[in-house]
Order: sequence, then C-alpha cells, then structure tokens
Amino acid sequence: MNLNNQPTIDQLARLFAAQKDSLDSHILWVCKEGNVHMEGLGACTEEQEFDNQHPHMRARLKMYRKGQGYVGKKAAADKQFLGRVLDTLSSEWGQVREASGVRVIDKLC
Repeated sequence: MNLNNQPTIDQLARLFAAQKDSLDSHILWVCKEGNVHMEGLGACTEEQEFDNQHPHMRARLKMYRKGQGYVGKKAAADKQFLGRVLDTLSSEWGQVREASGVRVIDKLC
C-alpha cells in the first residue's frame, strides 16, 4: 500500500489482518517512498530503538500494544477504525512527505 497511489481501506485491512495481536506490539509506519508497513516489535524493543533501526521512515503511529485488539483479523474487519487510520495517514503524509526525520503521529484513530 502506497500513500501516493490512492490507498484503499481494503489494502490497509490486509496489512492489519496479516498481524497477530497476541504475539507482539506493532507499529504502523510510512517510508520515504510512501509505502505503509506494519511491523511487530520484539519483547524488549522500545519505540526509540525501532525509530533508529528505520532511518528511511518518515512517519509512524504510536505503538499498538499487544493484546489490545488494534491489529489482527478483528481489527481488519472494523472498517470505521481503518477509515480513521487511513484518513490520519493520508492527511499527515501531505505534511511529512518532504520532511526529514520521523514524525510520530500521536493521535488515537
């Protein structure tokens, strides 16, 4: 899914459905090309360490904590939730596309 190519809720749903909420906390992030990624964090990984490991990252949402239901198949089925996430990513992408560094989007979707 790329934010420069009119992304859809269905594309975002596939990213969420591919993850397992009970295994890890997750971060949804956007690279400098506009591609959206969802990655699980290891048990000992901090958000700052994650940021340092992804120098091509331009923006990310706050971490989705393990076991809270924000990722996985159930979350992927919640179109209202995914619509808010997609709207947030799309609006923020316009502001950070050409910026340097990482913008942490501290907004509940």
